Amino acid sequence: MSEPFPVFDVLVAGGGNAAMCAALGARESGATVVVAECAPQHMRAGNSRHARNFRCMHASPTSVLTDAYTEEEYFNDLLQVTSGQTDEELARLLIRSSPECFAWMTQHGVRFQPSLTGTLQLGRTNAFFLGGGKALVNTYYAIAEKLGIRVLYNAEVTALRMSGARFESATVSVDGSPVEIRAKALVAASGGFEANLEWLSEAWGEAAKNFIIRGTPYNRGKVLRLLLDHGADHVGDPSQCHAIALDARAPKFDGGIVTRLDTLPLGIVVNQRGQRFYDEGEDLWPKRYAIWGRLIAQQPDQIAYSIVDSKTAGMVMPSAFPAFEARTIRELAGLLTLCADTLDATVDRFNRSCVDGSFDHTRLDNCHTRGLSPDKTHWALKLDSPPFFGYPLRPGITFTYLGLKVNRCGQVILKDGQPAPNVFAAGEIMAGNILGQGYLAGIGMTIGTVFGRIAGGGAASATQ
Repeated sequence: MSEPFPVFDVLVAGGGNAAMCAALGARESGATVVVAECAPQHMRAGNSRHARNFRCMHASPTSVLTDAYTEEEYFNDLLQVTSGQTDEELARLLIRSSPECFAWMTQHGVRFQPSLTGTLQLGRTNAFFLGGGKALVNTYYAIAEKLGIRVLYNAEVTALRMSGARFESATVSVDGSPVEIRAKALVAASGGFEANLEWLSEAWGEAAKNFIIRGTPYNRGKVLRLLLDHGADHVGDPSQCHAIALDARAPKFDGGIVTRLDTLPLGIVVNQRGQRFYDEGEDLWPKRYAIWGRLIAQQPDQIAYSIVDSKTAGMVMPSAFPAFEARTIRELAGLLTLCADTLDATVDRFNRSCVDGSFDHTRLDNCHTRGLSPDKTHWALKLDSPPFFGYPLRPGITFTYLGLKVNRCGQVILKDGQPAPNVFAAGEIMAGNILGQGYLAGIGMTIGTVFGRIAGGGAASATQ
């Protein structure tokens, strides 16, 4: 083993938004801090590089948010998407802390763009980062350097030394060489295990082979596994995850936001058999886009197809890959390798069931179907205006919900119900406390920021 490092007050395992918020919070509380980022510098910050926004409670309009978004509305939105599978104490702590975190982010140089309009319906609830998540984390890394926070790249935590429930040191492989890093407290902020295909297969079986990992290839769950093996209690279902519909032509890892497809609510979605299998218009897209990965994962060969016509094709963000385009549904079926007779019949049944209404893709309109199974409850327009466009879809996994159970101080809870005295967690590795299932757009960055600051401050206090 190489020459040992000096003893730090706080070791932060991870390098994304939650990790950097924890590192800055600990350093600003007077602690010495080292960050172990398992990725190389050009790939640092995990999934935060691909993030775009922060969901924030506010009582009145702000410079970048319209109207108001109250605690109760925020919490009810969360209850709806999780079907009640959330820790109310932690969820309300998250929501109530979000305005303070928004101010803290601004004070630390994070810049936001004017509120959005259009299909995403997020101008009232979500603040978008100017320059995206990469600009945000670059800002934090620049501050960390000024504050004397030591950052190690290509630094994977491979073992933990514990004395009972107390953390003492970590073995970290830095550029392939093992070193021991001793610290008075540990913050686990290293994400989920979505890039660990073997672990995904434990929950999903053979279907996991067809998943696309839309984020970093470095979130393999090593720190999560180590802490679970050392007696940490878990929260969440290993099969639950933030899983969206990606273009099936996306790369296996790290395609990011540009590979997401938002056409689904504006047309129909069919499986490999040419059949619809879910209500495409169930709710506003920010509340439902993260269910579609799981839905597609349950279809034959884990593939589906989004089909729209010329009336709605231009109402969403441009796709990274061009659509398959045809003058007829039967021709489109051939391009998508679907049975032409089946797809033509599916579209015909859908068109005949559409009830006329006032189409408005920015709200829950009254355009719906009648007599289908499943019915489409909003934005149901006949597919009758060529050209027709089709996109192949695969499940795109962002992060997993199996994680570490924590308390409101960010301390990791042990299997005996007691908190570990100097082990804290933040971000995706503990998101399952709040997200038992489902997702609200932007809440991942809120979880990372709120609990990153909580964990960093708690870790600093644990060193005193």
